[in-house]
Amino acid sequence: MKVDVSVINPFRRRIRVEVPAAVVNKEFSEAYESVGRRARIKGFRPGKAPRSVLQGLYRDEVRGQVLSRLVERSLHQVFQEQGLNVVSRPEVDTDNLEEGTDFGFSALVEVKPEIQVNHYIGRELEKVKAQIDDNQVEATLHQLQESYAQLEPVEDRDIVAPGDFVVVDFTGSIDGQPFPGGRTENYLLQVGSGKALPEFEEAIIGLRRNGEHPVRVSYPEDHPNRDLAGKTVVFSVVIREIKKKTLPPLDDEFAKDHGEYNSLDELRKKIRSQLEGELQQIQTTALKEQLLGQLIDSHPFEVPPSMVERQMHHLIQRHESRLGAQGAAAQSRKPSLEELRKDLHPQAVRQIKAMLLLEKIAELERIQVSEEEVKARIDRLVRSAGEKGAAVREFYGGADARDDLQSQMIYERTLDYLFQHASIREIEPPVDAGEKKS
Repeated sequence: MKVDVSVINPFRRRIRVEVPAAVVNKEFSEAYESVGRRARIKGFRPGKAPRSVLQGLYRDEVRGQVLSRLVERSLHQVFQEQGLNVVSRPEVDTDNLEEGTDFGFSALVEVKPEIQVNHYIGRELEKVKAQIDDNQVEATLHQLQESYAQLEPVEDRDIVAPGDFVVVDFTGSIDGQPFPGGRTENYLLQVGSGKALPEFEEAIIGLRRNGEHPVRVSYPEDHPNRDLAGKTVVFSVVIREIKKKTLPPLDDEFAKDHGEYNSLDELRKKIRSQLEGELQQIQTTALKEQLLGQLIDSHPFEVPPSMVERQMHHLIQRHESRLGAQGAAAQSRKPSLEELRKDLHPQAVRQIKAMLLLEKIAELERIQVSEEEVKARIDRLVRSAGEKGAAVREFYGGADARDDLQSQMIYERTLDYLFQHASIREIEPPVDAGEKKS
């Protein structure tokens, strides 16, 4: 077999293959033998039909099978012998295929680019000085207090006031006609929270409990619901309940009941420790991103479009999943596929560059992840998935999924290795314009 590999650019190769006639004839013979064994031809026992009969009935089918096998097997051999790390489906252009003659074809493929990496150990990183102050601790403590708040009925008045929590029924109509989704019962709303349109919330103030009240709301032109945008809706509103929020007192009993601590001071210390841990994690993530940015900027190279396209597909799927979890309102605001692809393309390119760089560094530094470590990671994922653990186990039962997970673990380990060998310098936080003037 004659092979010629031409370099078109750092990630694209053109392969020309010439298969000898002897190999072509052997493939045709095996294909006709296979067809003859399974063919049911009147007047002949299975496997006994002569070649000339099979050729008359199955010539095109056999020719297609032989062509496919010759291309597939030849390319597989070329990839191995030439050491080509192919990342795209081959674009194949074949010559005419006939028995008794040589067969030639060309294939265009994308490969991982060869990257020369340098100065990846001892990178200098800058970390902005930051610490947890008392205000942050108190803010978190009050958030915890809010999470245990109780809603209690307002008994001393029947009129809705700002800040009240109200349970309402409402039915909306446009030009006197109801519309889909315009009727809701037992809807809980904090007046002034911004959860509903401001015009609707303002109209609720001053309404009396159990009375039926008309409320007119004009929807803005850019409202995400296209059926309501720019239209005026008249709601018939009934205030079923008026409630107020009651917070538990912040004292030692609160710490014992809700935080399982002996005192409020002990709870504050625990909150501070948790916030410091979160801050450290945020800073570490930011420093690793800074490190990746430096590596990418100092190693300019082009990436195969097929790899970028696959990463784009992954990012779009993840974006769609997040939107689905956020509900119909988020779905109504989602950008077009073209806009999404334009927004995500730089991110996809950056992620592929980072992956290729760290893959090369892992090779140079001999950073590996064993099968036992992959299995242990899968076990942790299964445990954390709870009821969906069986599905997670089944997913990682596939070789491709396990290989992808192993590659991800090598990526993480390599990034940790580079981070551990980086030089980190603390810098003062930037001073804003207001502080400069003062």
